[in-house]
Amino acid sequence: MFSSRYRLAPLALLMSFAMSAAGGQAAAKPAGKRVPGAKAAAQSDWKSLFNGTSTDAWRGFKMDKLPEGWRIADGTLTKSKPVEDIVSKEEFGNFELEFEWKLGKGGNSGVFYRATEEETKVYWSATEYQLLDDAGHADGKNALTSAASNYGLYAPPRGVVKAADEWNSTRIVVRGTHAEHWLNGQKVVEYDYGSPDWTAKVKASKFNDHPIYGKATKGHVAFQGDHTGVLALRNIRIRALTLKEPQ
Repeated sequence: MFSSRYRLAPLALLMSFAMSAAGGQAAAKPAGKRVPGAKAAAQSDWKSLFNGTSTDAWRGFKMDKLPEGWRIADGTLTKSKPVEDIVSKEEFGNFELEFEWKLGKGGNSGVFYRATEEETKVYWSATEYQLLDDAGHADGKNALTSAASNYGLYAPPRGVVKAADEWNSTRIVVRGTHAEHWLNGQKVVEYDYGSPDWTAKVKASKFNDHPIYGKATKGHVAFQGDHTGVLALRNIRIRALTLKEPQ
């Protein structure tokens, strides 16, 4: 028979191990609390531009009210025929924009950012994130004018956009001279305003005849309405960014 000395040893070891583990967990907790309330603060940074019930954040391009043809239906901001473009009442410089969209078969639209109202059309002042049914529209044959492209200048990879009548998610990040296009969780385009590459592409494009194109550092968000096809938008939100990346 073993003595009591050896019968108690395993128990003591187990107690010691449990205490060490508990101490390790207690020590680890502060690391997860280095920025108390960070998640809540990040959520509060977002500003809703359309939440399914109100169009108060929007007006027509060079208009003081929302153009006819834009309407709220089933919690979406939608149009079913060619209508006037709409712009956000507020202007934004450095920002992160998110929204969801879907187009009917053959649909074509776009979202513009840092847009101004100096030109006759919004697309002569602002760069465009193309919204398109790639499979059903002729523009989808050219990667430079396909869905999520920086229209006419920078092409995204193929196969990221969903089919007509399916919801896509878009994220646009603009900070200083740098811009990023995201589609369905994937970064598909990035470019830098004023870079040699950007300048050369603009010079070779139809935008070269418009000297203010892509020059504004602050402007409206705009959605294109003057093409045929059904467009539906939902969960449009935006938040301001600082020039410096957060640490």
